[in-house]
Amino acid sequence: MRIVDYELYEVPPRWLFLRLETSDGTVGWGEPVVEGRAHTVRAAVEELLDTYLLGKDPSPIEDHWQTMYRGGFYRGGPVLMSAIAGIDQALWDIKGKQFGAPVYELLGGAARNRVRVYQWVGGDRPEGVAEAAAEKVDEGFTALKMNATAEMRRVDNPAAVDDAVARIAAVREAVGPEVDIGVDFHGRVSKSMAKRLAKALEPHDPFFIEEPVLPEHNDALPEIACHTTTPIATGERMFSRWDFKEVFESGAVDVIQPDVSHAGGITEVKKIADMAEAYDVAMAPHCPLGPIALASCIQVDACSPNTLIQEQSLDIHYNEGSDVLDYLADPSVFEYNEGYVDLPDGPGLGIEIDEQHVRAKSGDVDWHNPVWRHEDGSVAEW
Repeated sequence: MRIVDYELYEVPPRWLFLRLETSDGTVGWGEPVVEGRAHTVRAAVEELLDTYLLGKDPSPIEDHWQTMYRGGFYRGGPVLMSAIAGIDQALWDIKGKQFGAPVYELLGGAARNRVRVYQWVGGDRPEGVAEAAAEKVDEGFTALKMNATAEMRRVDNPAAVDDAVARIAAVREAVGPEVDIGVDFHGRVSKSMAKRLAKALEPHDPFFIEEPVLPEHNDALPEIACHTTTPIATGERMFSRWDFKEVFESGAVDVIQPDVSHAGGITEVKKIADMAEAYDVAMAPHCPLGPIALASCIQVDACSPNTLIQEQSLDIHYNEGSDVLDYLADPSVFEYNEGYVDLPDGPGLGIEIDEQHVRAKSGDVDWHNPVWRHEDGSVAEW
């Protein structure tokens, strides 16, 4: 068996799909993308495949991963690691189909029979969160996530903190104490404001506070952790086990959130999960993406004992025009029941992509995240 061909499809709302084909007709799918930088990642995928994989046996996934990563003198970062991630997903999909087994069976077998998921509410500038939260709980979700704030100044006024607290308080009142509420700071908040917000939100018992500061300021996490008992989560903008190493050693993080489409794929995220377990850190993979990314996450979740919960993008505010189930031949594989999704039992990633629909929707997808500005005209974190 040899890798003989590949195709890349940019599809709405903001995703890039990879179709990898072997000489015996087996097809593997991956989702290599940086949201808003699909064209750039596409070029990286083409370069990696043309240089290292075309004509090769797809089976030695670890060797292919090492070659793609170490074969370049300059390595790491979101673009290259996302390109590797999507290729890695497709290689695992092929291997699972070759052996007639889900990927998690090839990674040691399942450590659970279903995975808890959470639902986004409220949008980028959170509003209407209490009503939306109540609706999602009525649909069966037992965990939610929302943005804490819109843009925030480096040192903001008490009203900005009060507004954020009031929103979370309203959600807590609407859903009660049995529903978990993740609060995403989204890297929008400075160290100074993160300390104030974390302390102020604590009476409303957040499930976790996510990315309280930008990853380039991870050295501030121990100080922030001193101001709250709320679990701290981070990791969506960290791209390898080496990026996570210092965070684990700091002892300040309770939940890591690597992205299987950004952090080197299934191969690398499984290693990150295993490292986290050694530090008594839970895992909740980041995934506001498409069905291939979600399927890849669930494969890692299934065989990682420290999996806490899984993000998924159904009805997320980014998904305008297409949603996570639209590209699947059988959407029931992601059927949520009581806030959980069952492990897929199909081979490979456990999903069947509707290729005809993918081709029909493929085109030049021009999605970029907004550029926000403060009242004085300076650039704000989105």
